[in-house]
Amino acid sequence: MIRNLYQAIRELRLKNGFSQEYIAEKIEISRPTYIQLEKGERDLTITEAKKLASIFGMSLENFLTGKKPVKMEVVFKKGKKKKRNQQDNIRISVPQEYKEKFKTVLAYVLKKVGGKPNIGMTALYKLLYFIDFDYYEKFEEQLTGATYIKNYYGPTPAMFAKVTKEMQDKNELEIVSTKFYKKDQKKYFINPNYEPDLNVLSAKEIKHIDEELDKLSDLNATELTDLSHKDVPWITAEEGKPLDYESVFYRADETSVRDYEEDKL
Repeated sequence: MIRNLYQAIRELRLKNGFSQEYIAEKIEISRPTYIQLEKGERDLTITEAKKLASIFGMSLENFLTGKKPVKMEVVFKKGKKKKRNQQDNIRISVPQEYKEKFKTVLAYVLKKVGGKPNIGMTALYKLLYFIDFDYYEKFEEQLTGATYIKNYYGPTPAMFAKVTKEMQDKNELEIVSTKFYKKDQKKYFINPNYEPDLNVLSAKEIKHIDEELDKLSDLNATELTDLSHKDVPWITAEEGKPLDYESVFYRADETSVRDYEEDKL
């Protein structure tokens, strides 16, 4: 391994606010051994590289080659939804009504299945993704209008972090760090006194969400991630870039939810 990689590890650790002890524990080595890594005095194994890439939210290829993750900024505003790329950065402008509908769907999902031990942040990302993209395939119209970004572990809803932070600040949501089968997990709990405005959802939309949760909410994060990795929208997107809703019409049978033969009748 080249010395620049070890310097990059240190920079990524500091940028993410991780301690040496934390990283050492996560990749299952001692702190003195980890310090040797940062100094370039010890070789990095492939297993350790995979774990580090996971910790920093990068693909193994990008981690080893030093490619920086795409920066993404989400701005809530009135008006039409626009996307603008600047070099490797993405700026996404989200109409206020899109945000409110996404927030309602998120709150509804959390009230229904958020208490299940398998539903942490990663599983939640995938549930929201399949709810939105399956709805588009079925009805050829958007449910929340959310933008999903391709990352190493599957589709990520771009506005998720900002919406949950706002909800947390308003005491509508609590975020808790837990363990699920010895793995770190971030869970989201809706305040029992907070009731989402379901008037923004149609009966058809609620029925669809319920069906998706019945089908998928018992799967763990790994199973949901694997399923999303088999889906055409994720496969065809560039890493760090938005997924195309239109690509659902090219899905394989394993992930398709629409009966196209019935459409011909």
